[in-house]
Amino acid sequence: MTVTKSKILIIGGTGYLGKFLVEASVKHGHPTFILVRKSTLPTTNPSKSSLIDSFKESGVTLITGDLYDHSSLVKAIKEVDVVISAIDQDHHEDQVRIIAAIKEAGNVKRFYPSEYGNDVDYCTDGALEPAKSAFATKAKIRRAIEAENIPHTYISSNCMSGFFLPTLSQPGVTAPPRDKVFILGDGNAKVVFNDEYDIATYTIRTVDDPRTLNKVVYVKPPGNIYSHTELVSLWEKKIGKTLKKVYVSEDQIMKSLQESPFPTDMMLSLYHSIFVKGDQTNFVIIPSFGVEASALYPDVKYTTVDEYLNGFVSPCVSHVSTSISKFAPYWSIFTET
Repeated sequence: MTVTKSKILIIGGTGYLGKFLVEASVKHGHPTFILVRKSTLPTTNPSKSSLIDSFKESGVTLITGDLYDHSSLVKAIKEVDVVISAIDQDHHEDQVRIIAAIKEAGNVKRFYPSEYGNDVDYCTDGALEPAKSAFATKAKIRRAIEAENIPHTYISSNCMSGFFLPTLSQPGVTAPPRDKVFILGDGNAKVVFNDEYDIATYTIRTVDDPRTLNKVVYVKPPGNIYSHTELVSLWEKKIGKTLKKVYVSEDQIMKSLQESPFPTDMMLSLYHSIFVKGDQTNFVIIPSFGVEASALYPDVKYTTVDEYLNGFVSPCVSHVSTSISKFAPYWSIFTET
């Protein structure tokens, strides 16, 4: 018996995580579509040319449309079964436009809003601004989806490895530390680090799985849960050296946050949620509305933190996400006093 796989539309497919979602969707045999603004097409945006070309070569269908053009959005959505949003944080609130288009189209079997981080329903209380408002916006989108009775899946992917592991979560550097390391809080909060392709793989695996319908899917494989202290210890073993450890207290983080401009204050407030409060692991998954990805799909060979760090043991390796490195000038918190 041949199983027909859902047709997937990815909004934000040329973005950071979006490109991994597109690749995973194609690899798993789904007819894959991406919504592309005219300004993103190769003729008007050469920087996206090679990415768009690779999509087309892999069989992806490009649909010209815009989040802010309701009719084009409805038209695109009518072509597919599932809609996955991977738009950036600046436009999360505008996902109400996708919800309205899905409601009008009337054919969508499942919608994935752009989250891919902490479970926002567990971390709004006690969060610091501006992360608190960002979490609240995501929660607002969840409630809007539910109010419209739109079938959905929420992906709680926790930390993306590419943002955190190449530097051991040290802002403003381009490689893991080899002499001194800054540890946030007491270093004991458990954090989850996942390779971006694994996040995309787990997301796509859920698309036609009834076990994940109207659920939160947590990407929390056991090999990827580490405290900051444990992460540093793992790195020390790999390089055969003990690092000088400087602990940054919660009070220091909060003081620096108050003195920092955007977007550094956003990063500080997120680090506080993740590394101090432990918002990724300080709750128990409730089976009635939550499932864990690696338990659902034990056949997926995910990249462990241990394996990921092996790629950075050589001193000549230098890599850090540009999204993180741009915060470097403002991290006055990471200085010894």
